[in-house]
Amino acid sequence: MSIQAIAFDAYGTLFDVYSVNVLGDKLFPGRGEALAQLWRSKQIEYTQLRTMCSMYKPFWEVTQDALVFSCKKLGLELSLEAQNALMGEYARLKAFPENLAVLRDLHAQGLKLSILSNGTSHMLQSAVEAAGMQGLFSHLLSVDSVRKYKTAPEAYQLGPDTFGVPAKQILFVSSNAWDVCCATWFGYTTFWVNRQQAPLEELGVAPHGTGRTLQDVIDFVEKNRY
Repeated sequence: MSIQAIAFDAYGTLFDVYSVNVLGDKLFPGRGEALAQLWRSKQIEYTQLRTMCSMYKPFWEVTQDALVFSCKKLGLELSLEAQNALMGEYARLKAFPENLAVLRDLHAQGLKLSILSNGTSHMLQSAVEAAGMQGLFSHLLSVDSVRKYKTAPEAYQLGPDTFGVPAKQILFVSSNAWDVCCATWFGYTTFWVNRQQAPLEELGVAPHGTGRTLQDVIDFVEKNRY
């Protein structure tokens, strides 16, 4: 495999998209978890629908649309103040606890690290700064530059184009099963961070490596770097 670089998915992999449930519970007592779950589901669905129909819209706006729909669906009265607060929380999502140490370890090994995400450049920069991850990534790759969301091939092509190596020499890391399966189809060497111990999607394809947390990526890299 000879891994030369690593491309991390952002949302759900580096940053906990469900951490918004804390603020959600404050705004809508007892409904924070349901809101976080539906919000995430609609966000992904909207990116897929927009890419299939060539109706691109930046991820920040898609995320806001998904929030508005989710509140309507759950019967929650979303004031402008609450909407701004929840979107602000999304801009600085909490990172999973082990992630910063893992990224520092991989960076110290001389590996080129990047983020390859549906998020806009501004969203990614904001999340990286909030998590104290500045200086660890050589590139923050946003699908905004190709105006198509993952799982479009054009989105995944950002990795090989940026690093100048074949996809198989880039380790693509994601906690989203659909993302890691499609990245495997594209040609990446892939690692699934299966935090919830979920079953693999029935797509006839499997990632090259699997673990419970980002920490497990270190062992995989050590075995497959050369």
